[in-house]
Amino acid sequence: MALEVKIPAAGESINTATVGQWHKADGETVAKGEVLATIETDKVSSEVEAPIDGIIQVVVPEGEEVAIGTVIAEITEIAEVEDGEDPSIPGEAKVSGKVDTEEMVSVENSESNDSEPFGFTALDEGPEIFAIKVPAAGESIASATIAQWHKRDGETVSAGETLVTLETDKVSAEIDAESSGLLNILSPEGMEVSIGAVIGTVTVGEVPEADADVGSDVPGGEKPEKLTSGQSEKEHVPSVAESDRQGASSAAAALLSSSLLSERTAEEAEGQSQRLQEAPEGAPDSDGGRTTRRRMTPLRRKIATQLVNAQQTAAILTTFNEVDMSAVMQLRKTVQESFVEKYGVKLGFMSLFVKAVVHALREVPSLNGRIEGQEIVENHFYDIGIAVGTDKGLVVPVIRDAEAKDCPQIEHDILAYAERAREGKIQLEDLRGGVFTISNGGIYGSLLSTPILNPPQSGILGMHTIQERPVAVDGKVEIRPMMYLALSYDHRMVDGKEAVTFLIKVKECLESPASLLLEL
Repeated sequence: MALEVKIPAAGESINTATVGQWHKADGETVAKGEVLATIETDKVSSEVEAPIDGIIQVVVPEGEEVAIGTVIAEITEIAEVEDGEDPSIPGEAKVSGKVDTEEMVSVENSESNDSEPFGFTALDEGPEIFAIKVPAAGESIASATIAQWHKRDGETVSAGETLVTLETDKVSAEIDAESSGLLNILSPEGMEVSIGAVIGTVTVGEVPEADADVGSDVPGGEKPEKLTSGQSEKEHVPSVAESDRQGASSAAAALLSSSLLSERTAEEAEGQSQRLQEAPEGAPDSDGGRTTRRRMTPLRRKIATQLVNAQQTAAILTTFNEVDMSAVMQLRKTVQESFVEKYGVKLGFMSLFVKAVVHALREVPSLNGRIEGQEIVENHFYDIGIAVGTDKGLVVPVIRDAEAKDCPQIEHDILAYAERAREGKIQLEDLRGGVFTISNGGIYGSLLSTPILNPPQSGILGMHTIQERPVAVDGKVEIRPMMYLALSYDHRMVDGKEAVTFLIKVKECLESPASLLLEL
């Protein structure tokens, strides 16, 4: 008898819910108390847990909106499976359910009832098979791209070794091996997969030699692929031929066609894999090699969406001013050696700009807010975003509680963020919650620009290159290190007078850094 997993009631005014994420794959073994799915409504998100041990069958896929009380999955008890009951037969009981992200899975051999189940230790004595799943990265992130496999298909891995790097539209993440064993890759590099998708497996322990003497389609000189227990050479060859994917191991082919993946997931993986093979990354277009075509990364797609959204939503206006950097440069020259000796980090321009922006936001609070519908939300904290350019795109980590930090603390934060950004290890929490952004195009030599807002913020300050220019000082012409400043703001919320006042406050703080540091 299969137990039904239904959408739970979430309130009187809520009639429907969306299956936000499945934490278990179709046909996977689940334990009582594990999270099965995340359900999202227009007000709250909730998790559905497994009430019993058994094998789950997913009925409603991720992203589908259904009515409250709808059956979204069924769980067949393991005892019933052992007795020969087909887990696809609907049950009569009504319950709810839960799952983990990286769990041992069971794959039954569909060729013969006499064959042993594939890696399900509760039913046979074969090796343990651990699924490699795409972990959840945040509520708004529904998919990830496999940026790089650090190990080859069929290669032996050790516990703690990095297996794969995943990229989302906001952050990159690495997945490490939980145990030693043999790696089987299901999804190739460059494929975009949904959160919770199984992209590979690790077979724990040694692979029998009898199963390893099978040829592979890897080019000569490379190590031949190995078969996991429960697969014969006869089963291996057709599965690879039918999948038509270069470098796919026999275990990967078997898993793609088994109950580990739902039909929808398997079809998507197969189709995208074939498209990647037919049109490889960076392949010349059909115009004789004059152009190339490649898929946008999730981060680049997110940047594109955000920029277009900012232009179409806000009434962006930019005002300019210039600042004499003589005093700041003299301050850095005077204290740099003792500053580095005491704090272990150099005094840069950015920490002084952060302090100047916090001072100006206190003077002009309308820039420290945002518009939500017909309301204005004014912030009373100062989390300042710092735009950091990387090889993969622009990210904006946030300096938390900047008003409570001094220059050494801010410099340490910026240095740590810059290192993590270059290594692709920025976390989603590092990017959330900024109230204002500072962008420094001057490090690339930009003389002047009009920065675009970072929604839902209402202001962004653009720094530019320092250039020696003749300026009038007390009736005399002098050569001074000058920098143009640009403030882009949402004119729906901020008036021109307030924007100009803000920029002048920043200018005054930088031209008199002693007053800034003494908070005068």
